[in-house]
Amino acid sequence: MKIAITGATGQLGRLAIEKLKERTEKENLIALVRNTEKAKDLGIETRLFDYAKPEILADSLQGIDSLFLISSSEIGQRETQHKNVINAAKEAGVKWIVYTSLLHASTSDMALAPEHIATEKALQESGLNFTILRNGWYTENYAGSIPGSIQAGAFIGSAESGKISSATREDYAEAAAVVLTTEGHENKIYELAGDIAYTLSDLAAEVSKQIGKEIPYVNLSEADFTAALVKIGLPEGFAQILADSDAKAAHGALFSDDKTLSKLLNRPTTPLAEVVKKFTK
Repeated sequence: MKIAITGATGQLGRLAIEKLKERTEKENLIALVRNTEKAKDLGIETRLFDYAKPEILADSLQGIDSLFLISSSEIGQRETQHKNVINAAKEAGVKWIVYTSLLHASTSDMALAPEHIATEKALQESGLNFTILRNGWYTENYAGSIPGSIQAGAFIGSAESGKISSATREDYAEAAAVVLTTEGHENKIYELAGDIAYTLSDLAAEVSKQIGKEIPYVNLSEADFTAALVKIGLPEGFAQILADSDAKAAHGALFSDDKTLSKLLNRPTTPLAEVVKKFTK
């Protein structure tokens, strides 16, 4: 069975390929990428693939049985791009699409949700078998700001005391590999989240504990957090998305006590302290 992975040179894509190599022969795997030069180190067959170029997609999907569709990084273009891929998959005879969506997508009020909802609907109406992996937040989304927070002397955000059930990219990548290589997942929707929820105050406390220096969490308004992110160099649109996600997390958008992720992994999800340790070395 041939499994193709979109966005294969991205952070999640690379991890998914490594996890898939542990579960199937590398000859069964195909990397779908915009730049084949960047994919040479993956050690598997590569094919040119660009969500925004529907004219090339069906040819690149010939002979593919299962497609791991990692959501596009181009926020605002995702609905069209994902539909391009789904239509091409139908034309090429792909049997099954596994898609990375958003935690609680169908009820979420996060700015990221509508494009995921539209993609889920397109999959459900496509006539293809599908599995929707509603991934929660990546722990790295917050952990990546730890070095800068230490330097600044405070961890900032707008999530108030909202609980966040994040997991690592590796956790989500491994879950995808499990789904793609085992039976019984067709036409199901999985809410995937970390086992142990935490607040940003908890995160700041863990950072403080590991470095032996007090790094408080300072809660900002959504507007002020957006401005702070822009000030450190993020594009305004992306800063707004991150601040919106934080503000919605204050009201439970990133919380789940569903243990489906750890059940798929057959192990606990990666503890927060372990991730913090990597970013405080």
